[in-house]
Amino acid sequence: MAGPVKHLFPAKFYLHRRPVTHCPTRAQRYDTLRSTSVVRVRSLFSIETGRSTNNSTLQRSCDATIPPGSAIALTSALHFDGSVKEIAPAFAMLTFARAFERNLLQPNRGGKESMKIGDTAPDFEAETSQGRIRFHDWIGDSWVILFSHPKDFTPVCTTELGYMAKIKPEFDRRNVKIIGLSVDSTGDHQGWAKDIEETQGHAPNYPIIGDADFKVSKLYGMLPADVAGDAKKRTPADNATVRNVYVIGPDKRIKLILVYPMTTGRNFDEVVRVIDSLQLTAKHQVATPVNWKPGEDVIIAGSVSDDEAKKRYPQGWKAPKPYIRIVPQPQ
Repeated sequence: MAGPVKHLFPAKFYLHRRPVTHCPTRAQRYDTLRSTSVVRVRSLFSIETGRSTNNSTLQRSCDATIPPGSAIALTSALHFDGSVKEIAPAFAMLTFARAFERNLLQPNRGGKESMKIGDTAPDFEAETSQGRIRFHDWIGDSWVILFSHPKDFTPVCTTELGYMAKIKPEFDRRNVKIIGLSVDSTGDHQGWAKDIEETQGHAPNYPIIGDADFKVSKLYGMLPADVAGDAKKRTPADNATVRNVYVIGPDKRIKLILVYPMTTGRNFDEVVRVIDSLQLTAKHQVATPVNWKPGEDVIIAGSVSDDEAKKRYPQGWKAPKPYIRIVPQPQ
């Protein structure tokens, strides 16, 4: 979800003349706004035409009573100076109203709060192309890649699912399970699997979650909480945010999150490399430098003191700077 509105527009928000934007969290801003019936909003806008808009152009951009959650009410309450003849200021205000609603009045439109590295991956039960699972039980003591798709029979996702099937042995060797998700039924997945095998040379050899009820997508914050209805009536663009890759450890905690647009195929060779790094750094107190590949030098973690490092690496290390201590990759 986008950041506070103040990052989108040069705007100041006032509630009883106290700045709302200084509330520490989005949830606190939401509670503050919902606890009052009157929101006093005054703002200066910069229009993306190379021109600026100030008080002489917009005498009062807004001084309104806003029912919580209503961007339309906010927009309709805007008062324009009589000199405003162009649509650009009105468009900017409409854009602002939508951003205001999205960021302040509806902080939890993504269902649960968006997942973060270190969070416990939400557990769930779901039907998959290989039967019903309870996610945490299915993980067991393995690592997991969960990668999601907005809809079956989409071209980029077709290539991704086929490639993951091709390189599955690489993940097997690393004790990594693969599971896909698509916002369609498992019956649709079966038909799609035939197309994937025909066009990519490999059919999915791992389970794919049928998320036609949007349950898992909403649980992981990939779709808004209010999404409902028939998944078949939704287009891939409606589900464009369901394009995530999660790497989850045996402790059920999220280790990596990648988010891709629909038009860019995911680089799963990079995911293999990252898993090599994650598994190495989980076992040894090291970090991997830029573009690291297995077998190359690593960096002693900053949490390791020099005295402890001498015990771990009696042969010493290279240190172009005191905080960069380079050693061969531990075995």
